[in-house]
Parts: sequence; structure tokens; C-alpha cells
Amino acid sequence: MSLSSNIRPTRLEYIRTKRRILIAQKGLKLLKLKRQALILEFFNTNKTAAALRGNLQSELVRGYEAIRMAEMLAGSMRLENESMKIPELENLHVMSKSIMGVHIPKLIGGQRELLEEYLIELPTSINEAIRSYQRIHKIVLDIAEKETALRKLLLEIEKTKRKSNAIENVFIPKLVSAVKFITFRLAEMERDTFIMLKTVKRKMGEREAAAEETEEEKKEIVVSNEGVQDFK
Repeated sequence: MSLSSNIRPTRLEYIRTKRRILIAQKGLKLLKLKRQALILEFFNTNKTAAALRGNLQSELVRGYEAIRMAEMLAGSMRLENESMKIPELENLHVMSKSIMGVHIPKLIGGQRELLEEYLIELPTSINEAIRSYQRIHKIVLDIAEKETALRKLLLEIEKTKRKSNAIENVFIPKLVSAVKFITFRLAEMERDTFIMLKTVKRKMGEREAAAEETEEEKKEIVVSNEGVQDFK
């Protein structure tokens, strides 16, 4: 279907289309700003996640070493018995926070509440192993939170990019073409109207001239008749 079949070449439609172009341009600017902010947030989150992965690697090494030392110093039986006394994990709650309209998950809970008195009574090697794996568990939760945030941010960045490309490369050019078409048709209609008015004016002039000639002829006939009667 051609463009001209969907557009009414009127001045009102011209004003509306120009207004839509301005709104689309403002929306495009906001989408680009949003995309830049999301990209900045993505890189910051990715930097934090990379640091957490590095910390997790080093903490795992220390955790395995702490378990090995606890087995050597306290014995595997004591280590197994103390592990059975550790309280269960708290319930993990998933909250959310909004970043530029993107709902980023925030994990709350999922930890163990260990009394300091209980830890003090334990051998130092077992105490250090428990604390090490508490830190590991916290880092794992933080990494899961950041990784999920990265996926959501990446999806929103791609979605925003598609929207901005559609507005910039399809929607706005279509509106600009519509404005050009309306401008061309209005100019064409003005030319047709001008020519029509000139034609009407010329015909009216011809009629007036013809009427004047007829009036003059009538006057001449009347004068001629009066001259003939005077002669008689």
C-alpha cells in the first residue's frame, strides 16, 4: 500500500505529523540516554561481579586449606560432629530494586546465625573453617545477584537499542516522508486553486467586456434611431 493512500493532505494533518516528529525525536533522545545509563550500570556491575569472582576463587582456596588444617588438628570425627551442630540457613528472600525501569533482584537472608560463644568454644582450626565458608556462601549469593542483574541489564539494553533503531531508522523517516508528501500536495492544491482563480477571473473579465460591448452596441443603436427620427 502506497504512502499517499494513508495520509490526508490537509494542514491539520501536517501540523499533527510535525508534532509527532518532535515527540519521536524527544523519545529517541530519552531512549539513547537510558541506553547509555544502562550500559554504564552494566559495566559497573560487571566490574563488581569480576571482583567477586576473584574473591571467591581466593576464598575457596583458603576454605579448602582451612578444612584440611581442621581435619589434621581436630580430627575428621570432631569436624563432622561440629558440622552437624551448625544451624540451618535462614530463608532466602528475593527483593527487587529498579534501575532505569529494570527490576534488579536483591537477595536478603540465606545466612546462618552463629553465636560467638559457640564459635569461641570450638578449636581455632574449626572456627576458621566455619568463618571461611560463611564468607564463601555470602560471596556466592552476591555473585548470583550480580549475574542475574547483568542478564537483565543486557536484555534491557538490547530492547532499548531495538526501540531506538526502529524510531530513528523507520518511524521518523516515515513521518518525514509524510510531511514531504503533505507539503507537496498542499503546494499542488494551491497551484490548482491559483490557476482556477485566474481562469475564473479571466472569464469574468471576458463576460464584463462582452457585457460592455453589448451595452455600447445598444447605445449606438438607440443613438442611430434617434438620428433617423430627427432627420424625418
